[in-house]
Amino acid sequence: MIKLIQPEKKILTCKDFFCTESLPKPTGIIIFGASGDLTHRKLIPSLFGLFLKDLLPKNFYILGIARTNFTDGEFREKIISELSNEDNTSNGDKIQVFSKRCFYLSGDYESLSLYSDLKWSIKSLDKEFYTDRNRIFYMAVPPDLYISIIDNLGDLGLTYDDDSSYSRVIVEKPFGFDLESAVELDKKLHLVLREDQIYRIDHYLGKETVQNILIFRFANSLFEPVWNNRYIDNFQITVAEDLGVEHRAGYYDHAGVIRDMFQNHMMQLLSLVAMEPPASFDANGVHDEKIKLFRSVRKFSENELNRWIIRGQYGAGEIDGKEVVEYRHEKGVNPESKIETFAAGKFLIDNWRWSGVPFYMRSGKRLQKRVSEIVVTFKRVPHSIFPQLSTDNIPPNILRINIQPEEGIVLSFQAKHPGPKLCMSTLTMNFDYEEVFGEKPPDAYERLLLDCMLGDQTLFVRDDVMKESWSIFTPIIQNWQNEQERVKNELHIYPSGSWGPMEADELLQKDGRSWHQL
Repeated sequence: MIKLIQPEKKILTCKDFFCTESLPKPTGIIIFGASGDLTHRKLIPSLFGLFLKDLLPKNFYILGIARTNFTDGEFREKIISELSNEDNTSNGDKIQVFSKRCFYLSGDYESLSLYSDLKWSIKSLDKEFYTDRNRIFYMAVPPDLYISIIDNLGDLGLTYDDDSSYSRVIVEKPFGFDLESAVELDKKLHLVLREDQIYRIDHYLGKETVQNILIFRFANSLFEPVWNNRYIDNFQITVAEDLGVEHRAGYYDHAGVIRDMFQNHMMQLLSLVAMEPPASFDANGVHDEKIKLFRSVRKFSENELNRWIIRGQYGAGEIDGKEVVEYRHEKGVNPESKIETFAAGKFLIDNWRWSGVPFYMRSGKRLQKRVSEIVVTFKRVPHSIFPQLSTDNIPPNILRINIQPEEGIVLSFQAKHPGPKLCMSTLTMNFDYEEVFGEKPPDAYERLLLDCMLGDQTLFVRDDVMKESWSIFTPIIQNWQNEQERVKNELHIYPSGSWGPMEADELLQKDGRSWHQL
């Protein structure tokens, strides 16, 4: 049964805007993998950010669980040390108050005694902090531990909820390794949990600029009428990283960029710029339009796969003036690895709105710089009234949606330059989040953690959307794993510090286009 809750509202005001933010009910936040990097780099700082904004309920606690043997005091000391940085120089007292709500339990995830201890700890903390048995379980652990942990929680009744309390589970990517494994994992989760209890997190959806795509498209009559194949020439979606595999070699050398980026982050960005207007801005309305879009994405022809998608692997090169090694020489990587660290593809959507419009997507590691950006190129004017200029001499309007590292939107257009009678120049209207609002956008995890506490799944991934995305990429992965096909689909080596292999440039050049400079 889905519960209808009318949460308390917090009024946020400023001289230029008015908005409300819902406040969650009392809750306990239980984090599996509490000694890991994700917890201390993202989850704890994001929860503290919500605490500073008074967006955590007054009655809450955080219980960390991991194999590392910490006491409550040692866990709190670690949290205090990490939060006591230059961004929090004036928040020393609040850090102390926040840390007192943090607790820790150590044990083996496969041990029944851990879950017995956990049940009593949760019961005690629920009573101490009056959380009404509302609980969020965050799986900040490797995916192969999800089922074991959730099964044990279910056996002890910790995942049960009713009209008076809730129990929700957040799972990180990767959700499965291909379509078959994703379906199997989903079936096992649903033996214990309902779909409305499962929150498949994609942190890109929590970024302010990504959220703003829907507002930008559907709250402005200026853009929606031209957001179609009559006026738009092509889309380019780039998610570039300058880092190598770092400490993730064990995972990455079995995954590659298609599993790590395309199946989730890239497809979610594609869905937001290409989906139809939802009937309403709620979880089911948004997800219904995403699944329609994914079902319209043209499947790749396996016989001509290299015409549509290019894969590469970084070689040695230079990043920020420093020499870096090739992927196969990274620690923990197979010296004969065929895993792709770069991919670029041309995607077509077979529906009325986007017929004939190519969506070019690329992502990779050890590229020239870290940047995530969506570039929308509009069609050129159909006819030039200026005798000295042909239509080819008039640049097209370009819309850039910058996701990271700076968040903002840039629109270019043509105007007369002062001076001669006919002197045309390209001008830009630049909206930068930090410059306009005077503060950095909150971390994506703040938004997503708050939404989970509120029971809002709009910015999470529904099961059918996840499966349809896997159905697009699983044939590609299987094709690349076939020894005979590797001859046809060569793994192109590109120098670190470049924008990928030249074959990715040729992918657009044969269409008479090129990648926009980032």
